[in-house]
Amino acid sequence: MNPKIIEVGKRSALAAGAMLRQNYLKPHQVILKGTIDPVTESDLESQEIIIGLIRQVFPEHCFLAEEKTLTESLGLQKGGHRWIIDPLDGTVNFAHGFPMFCVSIAYERKGRVEYGVVYDPLRDELFEGVRGGGAWLNGQEIRVSPTDNLESALLATGFPYDVRQRLPQTMARLSRLISRAQGVRRAGSAALDMCYVASGRLDGFWEENLKPWDTAAGSLIIEEAGGRLSTFDGGVFELTSPNVVASNGKLHQAILETLGEKPGSGGIRKERNG
Repeated sequence: MNPKIIEVGKRSALAAGAMLRQNYLKPHQVILKGTIDPVTESDLESQEIIIGLIRQVFPEHCFLAEEKTLTESLGLQKGGHRWIIDPLDGTVNFAHGFPMFCVSIAYERKGRVEYGVVYDPLRDELFEGVRGGGAWLNGQEIRVSPTDNLESALLATGFPYDVRQRLPQTMARLSRLISRAQGVRRAGSAALDMCYVASGRLDGFWEENLKPWDTAAGSLIIEEAGGRLSTFDGGVFELTSPNVVASNGKLHQAILETLGEKPGSGGIRKERNG
């Protein structure tokens, strides 16, 4: 791993996070991209900060970013180097003054995520993962929880922006897992939920219709912390998968069985931002 990748990724996350922290309690300019899918001026400013800092060091690298406002194509890889960016994961929370949001940045080389960083600016918590090198929170190694009983587990989930069109299925899954787990939380930032699984604060997480920028950094951090990822039906998780289950590994099969998805059922992918 090129140490400059880690350096610029961390520096970009911290700089964007500092701006979000400064803007957090100020009035926001909110634009709706969908019925309940907002973007604020801080989303756009955060993305500009991140891409600007990375380009200073790696002008040849390309980007896949949530707020596609730049004039050039962001999603085409050049030489296999790509940064996958969510400049503000938890925009609804941020816009309402609810203190659960973060910056998520991943570096991908030839289709494989090699480095991920997630920064929570209000708690000043920096989660990182390097492929083959471990996962850390503020420089201290983290591992998934040892919980092996679903009845003792604290889980988390999130709802997609098209939840009103898929409410029966979404609520049925939630109901099944609430009936078995010790507790279920819905905090509104998938990247932080995944980092909380990696650090043992949560034992498992599931959500549907996430996009690559929601999961790229968090999925690597979970893997490097000893956790497991799959789709709802137990298939191999990829950044383009229609859904994700993340766990400490010991609870994974129990979560899958409780979700009750048939193997190979897959799912239809729809746009999801935020």
